[in-house]
Order: sequence, then structure tokens, then C-alpha cells
Amino acid sequence: MKEVAEALRNIEQKYKLFLQQQFTFIGALQHTREAAHDMIRPVASISQVQNYMDHHCHNSTDRRILTLFLSICSDLSNLCNMLEKMYSDNNTTRDILERCKLLLSHSNDLSSIRAKYPHDVVNHLSCNEAKNHYGGVVSLIPIVLDYMKEWVAHVEKLPRERLHNVSGGSAASEPRAAQEAPARAAISQTPPSPHLEAQTSTSKKANAEGQGSKHGQKKHLHETQHDSGKRKGPWKPPGRHAF
Repeated sequence: MKEVAEALRNIEQKYKLFLQQQFTFIGALQHTREAAHDMIRPVASISQVQNYMDHHCHNSTDRRILTLFLSICSDLSNLCNMLEKMYSDNNTTRDILERCKLLLSHSNDLSSIRAKYPHDVVNHLSCNEAKNHYGGVVSLIPIVLDYMKEWVAHVEKLPRERLHNVSGGSAASEPRAAQEAPARAAISQTPPSPHLEAQTSTSKKANAEGQGSKHGQKKHLHETQHDSGKRKGPWKPPGRHAF
């Protein structure tokens, strides 16, 4: 993902430079269309711009800005090829790339697409230019960049969803709990070993004997004190009351 983010950032920097020269780009298209005697139809494809530059461009300024436009389109196509190898099993990412590839196809008709807010590239054109000539070609790059950002945003959510499922325990812990339940039940129902029973029985017997011995000692002491009191009796002075 770092390579993707870096490539997308570089393309955005080039597009910012291109965006500052939009009037130069429209001027170059106007000049090359006049040289090609092609003033009626709109500029509706990448191959049309390529043809204007290759065969009808006669000054360095027009060539430079047309080359920059075509270079950005090429960079976007290369990025699509890179992204196509990643997360190819995800329907959302695959659909986004299919739309990008269609838009960047050299023969695709761009005349009906329009970049919307927050993009203002169409607003910089006159009504006639926007409607009949250049509205589609100036909208191509910002629309594809938006799709690329949507792809990145969707992919960045995928690891979080997996992490949420694992940490939440709903997907992983339930099967594990179901597997461990019979083992816990078997442990709780396992009878104690004979050795443990013998130790327990011996301990109980010793405890009972100890309690009986203490009880017997107390009883013997009580009886001894009682008998001693009977034998001794109260003291009487000697004389006639002796008997």
C-alpha cells in the first residue's frame, strides 16, 4: 500500500501543476483543432488528443501541456494495472478499477462525463466550451483520481474489518468454544482416581477418629470430676457430728 500511496501522491502533484495551466491546455486544443480543420466535433477521447499533438502541434508550449495531459493519463493507467493485482477477489475494488480502465481507454468517448463539486474545472470554461467541446476531456483526470482514492479508502477498511471480527470474538471464539465444550464436560464428569478416593476416605476417617477422641477425653474428664466430688463430700468438724 505504501507504493500505491506514493504513486497516487505523485500523480496528484502532476495534476496540480496541470490544473494551474488549464487555460493553456484549452488554448493548445484550440490551436491543434484549427490546424487539423476539426472545429465541429468535441474533444472526446485520449487518442484524439494524442493525434492532435503528433500531427498538428506546431509550438513548444502547446506540445508541453498536451504531453503533460497524456503523461498523467498514462500514469493513471499504469496505477490501474498495479492495483489490479491487489485484492482482485474483492468485488468493490474490482468494479472501481473497471470504471477507471474504461475511462482511460484511448478510444472511450468522454463527451458525456462531467466532474462535479468540489471540482471546478468545468466552471472555468465558457458555456459553449463546456457543453460542446472540452467539458469531457477536462473532467477525465479528476474523476479517475476520485475513483482511485475511493479504491484506497475501501482497501484500508479491509484489515480493520478483519481485526474487528477477530477481536470481537464473534467469528473465531464461537467455534473454539464449541470445540472446547466437550473437553470441559469430559473433565468435569471424569470420576476421581482410586488413589484420590483412598486419600479422601483416610482423611475423613482420621478426622472422625480425632473428633471422637476429643469427645471421649472431654467426657472422661467430666466423669472424673463428678466422681471425685462424690467421694470427697463436704468437710465436717470432728466430734458428735462426725457420724
